Amino acid sequence: MDHPKYEQSFVIVKPDGVQRGLIGEIIKRIESVGLKLVALKLVMLDEETCWKHYNKDDAWFEAKGQVTIRGREAAGMPIEKPAAEYGKDIVRALVKFMTSGPVVAMVWEGNQAVGIVKKIVGGTEPLTSDVGTIRGDLTLDSYDLSTIDGRAVRNLIHCSDKPEEAKREMGLWFTPAEVLKYRLVAEQILYDVNLDGILE
Repeated sequence: MDHPKYEQSFVIVKPDGVQRGLIGEIIKRIESVGLKLVALKLVMLDEETCWKHYNKDDAWFEAKGQVTIRGREAAGMPIEKPAAEYGKDIVRALVKFMTSGPVVAMVWEGNQAVGIVKKIVGGTEPLTSDVGTIRGDLTLDSYDLSTIDGRAVRNLIHCSDKPEEAKREMGLWFTPAEVLKYRLVAEQILYDVNLDGILE
């Protein structure tokens, strides 16, 4: 098993984050906690890569479609198709949104990077994300608004849910040579056991 300090998380600043000039703020928030940026690129995403990135199964489509149906019912909107089709509409809308402008893809490394990044990013829906998170502080979109408008939620950023997912996503976006191995001076403070007078 790899040491937890080498865990990596994959992050995308979505088109709304790029267009609003929030790349630096997002990087600052993740970097400030002590994670190390090991890969970065600005790209125009194509539809094929986007569909591979949002690799969802039938159970996911059904579950997300049920959420959409509840939202449509609450808004007094008609239910016009099965739940799974509404779930597929979510990915279709994401693909349309994610290919609408440049995105910034990044890999961050450090102790339990996936969980740390998720905590910094906040919940998927900005409206209900906690204050202090990227989504809670920097945007105001909601599921209700995106459902009424028939579009993806504009929530600034994507991050991996699990380490295995991070590895899969990184493989779509970066070659192994593009993910750098180097040491930051700050890592001595964060990880060096000799700092506490304990010999390695």
